[in-house]
Amino acid sequence: MIYVLLFVGVTAVWGWTFVVVKNAIAEYPTLPFLQLRFLLAFLVMAILVRRLPTRKELRVGLLVGAVLAMGYLTQTLGLNLISPGNAGLITGLLVLFTPFIDRLFGVPLKRRTIIAVIVAVIGIGMVTGGPSAFGLGDLLVVVCAMFLALHIVLLSRWSPGLRSAPLAMVQMGACALIFSAGGTWSLSMPSTDVWIAIVITGVFASALAFFIQTWAQSHLDASRTALIIAMEPAWAVAAAVVLAGQRFGWLQAIGAALVLAAIVGHELAPLKFKTPEHEPSKT
Repeated sequence: MIYVLLFVGVTAVWGWTFVVVKNAIAEYPTLPFLQLRFLLAFLVMAILVRRLPTRKELRVGLLVGAVLAMGYLTQTLGLNLISPGNAGLITGLLVLFTPFIDRLFGVPLKRRTIIAVIVAVIGIGMVTGGPSAFGLGDLLVVVCAMFLALHIVLLSRWSPGLRSAPLAMVQMGACALIFSAGGTWSLSMPSTDVWIAIVITGVFASALAFFIQTWAQSHLDASRTALIIAMEPAWAVAAAVVLAGQRFGWLQAIGAALVLAAIVGHELAPLKFKTPEHEPSKT
């Protein structure tokens, strides 16, 4: 269970960084910000790992890292246009996308997963105010959720048996390469506040966070991973209220509670129905 607890901590960091990134890209271009973020993340991982990846780790890391890069590109571009709280909540739609993408690879849907996903999606809908005409920013973050769901599925399928640290390092390197292709032309010296955001997101929300995710997903299936990551919207709302001054009504609060209930219920269900080792199973 230690990897579950660490992964929950990662979602708290990710939720907080919606506000951090929103403030940073308000004064610094998106692509250079992402370039510096993931260059720093790659350097941190390279220092920690200090070993070369195998060919399989390199191949998997580059492919999965490219998907991750597309997720962060669409998310950050969308964050330019909408509030950090809404961006975090829409990103939570990956809970809906992940099991169905996983289904395309032949993984059956568990009933408890379907129920939890439905409850989580209802909660997200309540927090966002229900269906409405999405703008470009909302649409970009929806696309981000699709890419992040695909990233979860691919990582769950390919990471078991591979070393977590080198695989995470290659993913950070892939992101850095992709963002450098479009970011260097406008690269300029960031302000102190932007540098703080780059360090927070590069070290904690990227390097360490994706190392933990890669390690955790060697033990978790894609749907369970998505439900843990579904805590991110609740953290994003809390950060938006505390740090950015956003205000949400009682309906949004109930929605956030439903999302958390779906996650906790899904995590506790296997323990509730598990037969104790000291008792013989009934037939």
